Amino acid sequence: MNDTGAKEEGSWIPKTIKKRVCSTFVEDSDSSSELCQCGAARDDHASVAVGDYFSTAILKHWESAEHSSEQPTDAFGEVQFAGASKRHSHFLRLSWSTEPSVVYNILTAQSIWGLPRPNLVVSVVGGESRTQVKTWVREVLRQGLVKASQSTGKNFTHLSLCIAVKDSGDAVIVNKAVSHSRHQDGSSIGSFPAKYYVQNISRDSCYLDNNYQAFLLVDDGSVGRRGGETDFRARLEEYISQQRSGSIDIPVLCMLISGEADMLKVQSLMDLSLKNFIPWLVVAGSGGLADFLSDVLENLSSAPAVPSSGEGNSEALKAPNVDLKDRVAERFKKHFPSETETDKLVEQVSALSIYQNRHLITVYHGEHESPNDFDTVLLKTLVGASKQQSSAEANPYTDELKLAVTWNRVDIAKTELFNGDIQWKYEDLEDSMTDALINDKPQFVRLFIENGLNILEYLSYGRLETLYRSVPDGSLLYQLLQRCLAERLAIVEQQNSSSKVTLFEVSEVLEQLMGDVCQPFYYKALGLQFTSSKRTSLKRASKVLRGRCIYQDLPCPHPWPSLFLWAVLQNRSEMALYFWEMAGEPVLSALGGCKILRDLSKLDEETETKLSMKELAQKFENLAHDIFSSCYRSNEHRSFTLLIRKSPVWGHSTCLQMGVSADARLFFSNDGVQSLLSQIWWGDMKSKTEVWKLLLTFFCPILCYTDLISFRKQDNQLEEEEGIPNEDGPDQDTNSLYGTTVFSFADIKHQTSVCVPYRPPQRPFIVSRWCQFWFAPVTSFLGNVLMYFLFLLFFAYVLLADFKPPPPSGPGAAECVLYFWVFTLVCEEIRQTIFLGTMTWRQRFRLYIKDVWNKCDLAAISLFILGLICRMFHLSHEFGRDMLCLDYMVFTLRLIHIFAIHKQLGPKIIIVGKMIKDIFFFLFFLGVWLMAYGVANQALIYAYDPNPNRIFRRVFYRPYLHIFGQIPVEEMDVGKDWDVPCTHNVTLIESGEEPCRSHESNWLVVILLVVYLLVTNILLINLLIAMFSYTFSKVQEHSDTYWKFQRYNLIVEYHSRPSLAPPFIILSHINLFIKRVIRKVPSVKIHHFGQLSTWETIQKEDFLTARIKIQKSSDSERLKRMSAKVDGVLKHLSESRDFEHRLRSLENQMDYCSSALSWVVDTLAQGSTFKPPRPPPASRGTYDYKTTCNIPILLSIQTQLS
Repeated sequence: MNDTGAKEEGSWIPKTIKKRVCSTFVEDSDSSSELCQCGAARDDHASVAVGDYFSTAILKHWESAEHSSEQPTDAFGEVQFAGASKRHSHFLRLSWSTEPSVVYNILTAQSIWGLPRPNLVVSVVGGESRTQVKTWVREVLRQGLVKASQSTGKNFTHLSLCIAVKDSGDAVIVNKAVSHSRHQDGSSIGSFPAKYYVQNISRDSCYLDNNYQAFLLVDDGSVGRRGGETDFRARLEEYISQQRSGSIDIPVLCMLISGEADMLKVQSLMDLSLKNFIPWLVVAGSGGLADFLSDVLENLSSAPAVPSSGEGNSEALKAPNVDLKDRVAERFKKHFPSETETDKLVEQVSALSIYQNRHLITVYHGEHESPNDFDTVLLKTLVGASKQQSSAEANPYTDELKLAVTWNRVDIAKTELFNGDIQWKYEDLEDSMTDALINDKPQFVRLFIENGLNILEYLSYGRLETLYRSVPDGSLLYQLLQRCLAERLAIVEQQNSSSKVTLFEVSEVLEQLMGDVCQPFYYKALGLQFTSSKRTSLKRASKVLRGRCIYQDLPCPHPWPSLFLWAVLQNRSEMALYFWEMAGEPVLSALGGCKILRDLSKLDEETETKLSMKELAQKFENLAHDIFSSCYRSNEHRSFTLLIRKSPVWGHSTCLQMGVSADARLFFSNDGVQSLLSQIWWGDMKSKTEVWKLLLTFFCPILCYTDLISFRKQDNQLEEEEGIPNEDGPDQDTNSLYGTTVFSFADIKHQTSVCVPYRPPQRPFIVSRWCQFWFAPVTSFLGNVLMYFLFLLFFAYVLLADFKPPPPSGPGAAECVLYFWVFTLVCEEIRQTIFLGTMTWRQRFRLYIKDVWNKCDLAAISLFILGLICRMFHLSHEFGRDMLCLDYMVFTLRLIHIFAIHKQLGPKIIIVGKMIKDIFFFLFFLGVWLMAYGVANQALIYAYDPNPNRIFRRVFYRPYLHIFGQIPVEEMDVGKDWDVPCTHNVTLIESGEEPCRSHESNWLVVILLVVYLLVTNILLINLLIAMFSYTFSKVQEHSDTYWKFQRYNLIVEYHSRPSLAPPFIILSHINLFIKRVIRKVPSVKIHHFGQLSTWETIQKEDFLTARIKIQKSSDSERLKRMSAKVDGVLKHLSESRDFEHRLRSLENQMDYCSSALSWVVDTLAQGSTFKPPRPPPASRGTYDYKTTCNIPILLSIQTQLS
């Protein structure tokens, strides 16, 4: 520590912490009066301690409490291990009577030692025998304790006797506090780091290990004596077990490795710990006391319990007591053959707390089990011990449940806590549920829900905000929330507005990710109305969030979707999948999760996180595809309704809208989705109708009343359930199937409280058939395509043959018709932007501008307006005409959009778009090389040429033409004749004359030309071809999927577009304006979809059940089950060996009993006056306690008869 810390610590530690010094010399009879029983020599004692000869003579036994005194400690500070690069460790010499609270404060206070508060304390005891610790024991310590520390978090404390486990220090690389009997250290004052040198020392002591972080040198006034720290250690363990770590008491566990027989004495560490209800874990097979206790606890567990005192014991209980002691004595002699105080120590085992509290002791056979299971054994030991301490108070297993959640051991929770023996209440699971959610423990969440936790009661808006506030600081979601919070706080004028993350920030983040595909989330809970102004929304939210928010106490009406969004935003795969299973609307929920994850992946900069988001997004898209396939196979019409149902949970969005926004190409390739799109595209006509029939009927409308075109039969049931309006007027609401189709992108609203079936009015056949043909999207498409071709021809005619001068001479009549025609196109673009349901103008415009072809329309209209304005003036007339010519190209390129409906040509449009992106990368490389060559070539050919026009053409334009073979050899090669007049006069050159060529460096010009052509024509061009080939093959491989996804937008456009094509579309626009703006006729039909949700949920459950069956029947699952069975068989085989040994002992015992009984019968038959005909049979072998219960009786009979 630094000097300031050393001075501060040195000022109060000696006043608070004491050491112990022997104050009375008690002669050790074995040391010729030179040593005290404390272990120190006579000369090492103070004069006061050796001066009272009378007291010394009458004392027979030295006790620390009576014959030692406390003095201020003189050893504290930091110890530095010589030759170790590790930082310094803390050490403190203290008396065994020091209060544990003081020591715990020193350990954990940030201003002193600053060790983190532990989540688990494992106190390792034993190892003081002179034999080497076994290899597998070290493996248990090395792997088991480290895994336990990782399970509990890194706040893990290991209390260990240094002399007990000599090899454990380098095995457990975690935070440790070492408790040690007084160790002789070279430094007595801890103001500087004390140097410590590891030396070869006797087996009765051990060296300090540099892997430990702190050393407590417990002093009882003795030297070289063991057990002086026992009382302090027990009190420290008890005190730590009463402290809290988070929401639970710190669990403390004692682990016995090896050990000597002295630990069985009264007031031993084991005795004191068991009285404090500290559970013990005995490592069987480690030798010494651990093997003895495991033998006793396992083989004598069925024996009757021994009373705690001898008062009131009946004669009937004495025999079992004596029998138990005899059996314990037999095993004690087996494990400790050299021990002399067998009877006394056996009394401790059989009559005191070790055997009475055997329920607190767990035996671990580490030699036969994997070290990886050690954390399971630890947790089972703690949970099993807590069951013995149950009371009538609150649920005694709450802390154990929290511990299981902390360790993420749902298997132990199922077997020990949720096995039906415990009645769990909602209050008992509430905190653990929150811990499981925050720490990403989906298996526990599932377990709590299955055992009675009501999610509707649990998830309030306030708790949902708590979950969002617990997001890790470094995550992407945290950054987005903090950014939205900063925006709100920056605009807030009131200082008492909430400065924490609220549902408003969550809604803002979801709006950024979801875009305009759905309405904002949680606005209804906050009491807000969505507005187009973000500043207004922030001000309103600040007012709502001022002071205490009432909405936080309200239950969340849709808990599962809310938790699903919370999990998806954090990219928690397993948690999100579980919440998806529990939430309704599985298809829409899966597409929503796919949309959020794909947008998040675009924002995240970490490659690994981005890949995991994309994988989870693809998984949700696959789920949406598979669930809808199951629905489509079950019921076609219901599955169609499912696609266009507006969900109040997802902001009144539909599956189709969400799928398009999520770029879910696989979902759109589903046969059910394509069947619906085809049905809408063809209206009431059959989808197999030839195009030539449509064209013929288009030019001869009377043919629609003939059998030339086949129409589908009407579905009355469908008419009763579903309907759709169109935008052309009431004449379009026919009784046809198209008029009542299940397909709607903006007009169907989900309200479960009202059920109003829509029945279109019956119309005459002539009217209905006319509407069936002309109002089908395919007919509208053909009409618009034909009229658009006519528009392009008319536009070309105006530009080429009828473009008049500016007013008053122009424009001509044809040009005015063209202007009106473009005006109708502008009106249609306005209709597409404004009439988009209930969205705000900002949402509508953003949704409109997302479409590439809408951007093309805006560019074409803008150029046309610019050209129109400019051509009206003499000064800008030619510029206006140039703009109109350029605009004609844009209008013509817009024609490419019509190919999207074609199965072969549609994917080619995508290929062209992606190739254009490739060209930009190619042009970057080409531009760099072209500029490098152009500048060097121009400077080498012409020594001086300031003309900017020639510089631009010869630096950029001419090298570009070189790529296509246009190389002016005469100009570049001085060996060729060049008949262009030139001059070397600088004045003439500056006035614009052609400069003459330079002859000195012409050889370098030729070399540069060769290199330039080599790089451009061979390297870069082939690179571009390779990029195009890769793009083509990539798209062509999934051309069918691309086409199915692409044609959706075209179908949406022409489904909502009026049937009349421009310029006649103005009639439909006038009708729409009157109906929507003047008459206020709504376009919303109200339907009831409650049964549809239930049906969708049933289909989801059937799909998940089938998938689970497939997984169970897979080869990997079969191998897992087979592996588990093989492990069980091996375990039974190992147990059968023990059974075989016991059966052998039983056979020997039965033979002996049979011979003894036969001998008794023969003796009784001869009478008491005759000697036995043969001696009694001799005992053979060793006998198990279960078969020797009647041996003393037989031996007694034999003795009497003999």
